Amino acid sequence: MAERGRQEPRRTARLLPDAIEALRMGMGGIPIQRLGTGDADRVLEKAVDSGINFFDTARGYTDSESKFGRVLSRLRQKVLIASKSFSRGAAEMRRDIETTLGNLRSDYVDLYQCHNVASEADLERILAPDGAVAGMVRAREQGKVRFIGISGHKPRILVQALERFPFAAVQVPANFMETDAMAELIPAARRCGAGVIAMKPVGGGNIRETALNFRFIFVNGVDVAIPGMDTEAQVAANVAALDDLSPLNEAETARLQAEKERLGERFCRRCEYCMPCPQGLPISFLHVLRNYYFVYDLKEWALERLAGLARTYRDCAACGECVAKCPYHLDMPAIFRETWEKIQADRRPGAAQD
Repeated sequence: MAERGRQEPRRTARLLPDAIEALRMGMGGIPIQRLGTGDADRVLEKAVDSGINFFDTARGYTDSESKFGRVLSRLRQKVLIASKSFSRGAAEMRRDIETTLGNLRSDYVDLYQCHNVASEADLERILAPDGAVAGMVRAREQGKVRFIGISGHKPRILVQALERFPFAAVQVPANFMETDAMAELIPAARRCGAGVIAMKPVGGGNIRETALNFRFIFVNGVDVAIPGMDTEAQVAANVAALDDLSPLNEAETARLQAEKERLGERFCRRCEYCMPCPQGLPISFLHVLRNYYFVYDLKEWALERLAGLARTYRDCAACGECVAKCPYHLDMPAIFRETWEKIQADRRPGAAQD
């Protein structure tokens, strides 16, 4: 944990070589998928007006790229745009890059990343002669990609990636709950001159001590954080967190520790890699309602929303597809079964409810 006396981070960082400096508060592209076009435009315009100039999206985020393109294409020289692809072969990667450029309404993308490289086998595949990195290098030679990056949830895999290819940036989960990247990956990125992007910086919206959390990750080496935002109020609050980037004192550290104990280890980051559910369950939203019911004690609010869902906890078939796709290997069937049982016991002690 950083202590007072260390140098306070600046509000901007040179995330990519020979590029404009990025405000340390960037914007992730997952939540904007839930917005209609007009609302998405307003949130993006608020972000730009607030100084945010680094925007991260992905081919896998449904219409996120297109929504970014509607607004950001008008400001192309003033913003940095990143996207990423799950493709592992060169030809597939180049096709995805072309699709991204069309969606972004741009001739180039500032940073293109291999998305969620999760194993050594995955790393070997993207670095093969006909792998995704070769496709990205070709696109870079053509001026369609400025910089090549990599994202993943396992810092040790990303350290190996940096040792084998000069990636310009690495994107990894980083918050006070997830500190593995700070031990080895961030120092490795510093040695290689690679930028560090923090995804899941507020734990998928689960972290309440957001300002303290942002201070923690910036003091500990993150260049840019990319929380997802789907309201103008979220934009304003996140940018305001940059007003104080001082290291944490003991009392503030204790507050984060209490938050860590409250959340435990079984919380959903809402990345939605588990989707779609074969049974039609809105998995990440069910995790949100679980928190509202048991953690925030907003029981009636949660029950009203559960009543409006076509599929809920009791409809989980325990097929295991979500567990296999979850980067954190959360046992959703067990969590949902326990959640449903606890809600029923809480509502009518000693009785089950259909």
